[in-house]
Amino acid sequence: QVQLVESGGGLVHAGGSLRPSCAASGPSSSPQVIAWFRQAPGKEREFVAAVNSIGDRTKQADSAKARFTISIDNAKNALNRQTNSLNPDGEAIYYCTARAGYALEIWPSQYDYWGQGTQVTVSS
Repeated sequence: QVQLVESGGGLVHAGGSLRPSCAASGPSSSPQVIAWFRQAPGKEREFVAAVNSIGDRTKQADSAKARFTISIDNAKNALNRQTNSLNPDGEAIYYCTARAGYALEIWPSQYDYWGQGTQVTVSS
């Protein structure tokens, strides 16, 4: 069973930056893909970015490309996401998730494991 624990969320001023991290633990043979999703109040959970386990393939939502970078640190079993220039519409709970398959999927139903989420609040 893979366990995912997010950290690094919090309050940020509009235009500021955050660098949330996701620590994964569990069987070394999985997962193959780790991703970030986010869910704003009253909205569906949506894809932000994904990376494979060795870090040579990434996928980002179009809305995220200009402001997010994603990286994986296998030495620390950690998934990092640098978020730049957050706007108030970036306020949401951000979830780390993982799947055993190799495809960089964008649908929540395709992921097998989920963290508890970390709240990001943007002040204007």
